[in-house]
Amino acid sequence: MSNPEVERSIEAILMVVDEPVSELILAQVLEKPVEEIESALLALEASYDERGFALKKISGGWRFYSDPQYSAVVEKFVLDGQQSRLTQAALETLAVIAYRQPVSRARTSAIRGVNVEAVMKTLVTRGLVEESGVEHETGAILYKTTTFFLERLGLNSLEDLPALAPYLPNLDALDEVLDSLTD
Repeated sequence: MSNPEVERSIEAILMVVDEPVSELILAQVLEKPVEEIESALLALEASYDERGFALKKISGGWRFYSDPQYSAVVEKFVLDGQQSRLTQAALETLAVIAYRQPVSRARTSAIRGVNVEAVMKTLVTRGLVEESGVEHETGAILYKTTTFFLERLGLNSLEDLPALAPYLPNLDALDEVLDSLTD
């Protein structure tokens, strides 16, 4: 049985967050058991079925999202006629990083067949990609996608990315070519 006061408190918190909030944090702030928070979140999630927004668990936490049915209206409002979409080159580079991470800039360039220096800067600046260490053999900086990337794509984890195998002719041959380029 859900507690209306807890539900309203959760709604108030989620209205002001910039990123998803976990059940544990909500439980700590509201000084309630995690189980009670989880129950309230599930009740709230179900209650928004016929609204212009939804409560979703994304990237390890909960947040309000606009209903995809109204994406055109929301996009028009947010962008106000401005274009802030990623270029084809940025999308391709982001895909390589998402599926091959952690990956160096040189390896990403080898996979794409072009220099990705400027594109990488754009992806880092937009918070979609971040440094994740150094490759031991070459000393190259490695990159990975961020939780913001997962949030923007509406994914809980990288395992939720669609499989690439159906779209590629032969992954073993591709891996051999890539390995020969970096040796």
